[in-house]
Amino acid sequence: MRHYRSVMLEYPNASFHYPETQGKVELRRALAGYLGRVRAVQTRPEQIVVCGGFAQGLALICRALHRRGILQLAVEDPCFFFHRRLVRAAGLEPVPVRVDEHGLDVAQLTQLPVEAVLLSPAHSYPTGAVLSPERRIELATWARQRDAIVIEDDYDAEFRYDRNPIGALQGLAPEHVIYGGSTSKTLTPALRLGWLVVPARLLEDVLLAKVMDDIATEAFGQLTLARFIETGAFSRHLRHVRPIYRSRRDRLIAALGRHLPDWTPAGVAAGLHVFVWLPHDVSEAELVREAHARKLNIEGAARHWADKRNAPPAILIGYGAQHERVLDRTVASLSSLALTATGADLTHNR
Repeated sequence: MRHYRSVMLEYPNASFHYPETQGKVELRRALAGYLGRVRAVQTRPEQIVVCGGFAQGLALICRALHRRGILQLAVEDPCFFFHRRLVRAAGLEPVPVRVDEHGLDVAQLTQLPVEAVLLSPAHSYPTGAVLSPERRIELATWARQRDAIVIEDDYDAEFRYDRNPIGALQGLAPEHVIYGGSTSKTLTPALRLGWLVVPARLLEDVLLAKVMDDIATEAFGQLTLARFIETGAFSRHLRHVRPIYRSRRDRLIAALGRHLPDWTPAGVAAGLHVFVWLPHDVSEAELVREAHARKLNIEGAARHWADKRNAPPAILIGYGAQHERVLDRTVASLSSLALTATGADLTHNR
């Protein structure tokens, strides 16, 4: 609340008129400094567009690409299912590109007739795969040679537990990468604030899509976030919550090891969820149904594949908002449910 009161008292009345379509300059300046320091993003305030979370940002980008005649967008397979819906709603065809333990398969991407790709190189959703250094270089080279656009969804890269966060891909090819971030994981999804770092050649098209969408993102939250960043409170907040989330992750992994040693966690080095590969004789659909009946907070993974019929059984367990004791009880309950889901009719796994 201190930051909200500070905004009301210290900014002039003119700051609360209709905001600029591109976003309040105070926030764009704060973000340019923060992203340069922490994420190695090459940007200026003039390149940043503030939007209503990354979801709106992706929709704006897709409409801007469509306006330029780009009708296909390569996406990770698996990827966040809602992103595929957004891509289709904007008039583009999502083209799946497989993800393995090293991230997006860039070799497969280079064989496709596409001019743009969407990915989360620091922590692919849902599997948690990290794009390898070799593939990062290959992807940047492909973008330059094809004159293509890379959309980087940097949704939770600040939460890395085994080393310092990996720098953004954008720094390798700033003229070809649109960088996107938001407050959904670092602060709260209720704030609905996101940002895009847009190469100059696409900025006008993105701003046109933004003004036609909602004129501008609300100003009060923008000014509050700007002050939160400028005072160092945002960085202090991240330093405070990282060890909390790491402790919850460790508790969850330990519980899986005790109760469900045949289940394989993945993507555990970063983020706020654990992706868990299930044994092939466990029905994901049956397990999720029974878990939800018991009010257990888990998610089936199949819907994140382009063709969920080909998805191996897996679940996601989020730990960002769950207390350690709750995580223990969740895994213990899953171990008993696994018996009923094992040997179920796997033809109805999806």
